[in-house]
Amino acid sequence: MGKIIAIANQKGGVGKTTTSINLSASLAAAEYKILLVDIDPQANASNGVGVDSRKFDNTIYEVLINGSNAKDSIVATVMPNLDLMPSHINLVGAEIELVNIEDREKILYKVLDKLKDKYDFIIIDCPPSLGLLTLNALTAADSILIPVQCEYYALEGLGQLLNTISIVRYRLNPNLDIEGVLLTMFDGRLRLSNQVADDVRVHFGERAFKTVINRNVRLSEAPSFGKPVILYDALSTGSKNYMELAQEIIIKNKKQH
Repeated sequence: MGKIIAIANQKGGVGKTTTSINLSASLAAAEYKILLVDIDPQANASNGVGVDSRKFDNTIYEVLINGSNAKDSIVATVMPNLDLMPSHINLVGAEIELVNIEDREKILYKVLDKLKDKYDFIIIDCPPSLGLLTLNALTAADSILIPVQCEYYALEGLGQLLNTISIVRYRLNPNLDIEGVLLTMFDGRLRLSNQVADDVRVHFGERAFKTVINRNVRLSEAPSFGKPVILYDALSTGSKNYMELAQEIIIKNKKQH
């Protein structure tokens, strides 16, 4: 039975898609069967695993809006054990199109519920907003992973996100758990990075991952080659960081079962 993890933060540029791609790839490298679901209209996660979503007639958009068969939209990626449900630019209008659909917050839940037993983990890359697409992800997910970049205003907006999580728990998904808060773009030489890391650990305690994702050039270069960093440069800091994160999640979830 697969575990569904939504990777969400309504702030853009916090390493959300980078985390979706590279956590998925690292879990796949550890021989778990993974489905990456890209519900961000920008389709960066799709491109980042070597898939041009414009070439497909059946994407997450058709599945959510037209009720297409989810299995028909799943494609293999450059990474063994890693499948993708690609995004499409049409998702931009999906927020409006979903408004009139009955049980609109639960559409993705119904889709993924049928796929759960085929994968060990399903990772959802959410758009940088708290709209209907992100709500669908939080309703479908077992847990949420929150990336937080080590910069000024890092904790700003987190209150809003935690508030949304509370509302989702109350109204739509009482079992939604926080998988963890992940520090991204960390630079140990900067006092600010260390200060943000300390603040997050004080604020979230055990919920902050031990692993931090360092600023890393190879990590930023990898998507332009359509590869997760583990295939682009397996020995890079970024690759090691995400393998550590994957191990942390694997160990945590073994304890829970």
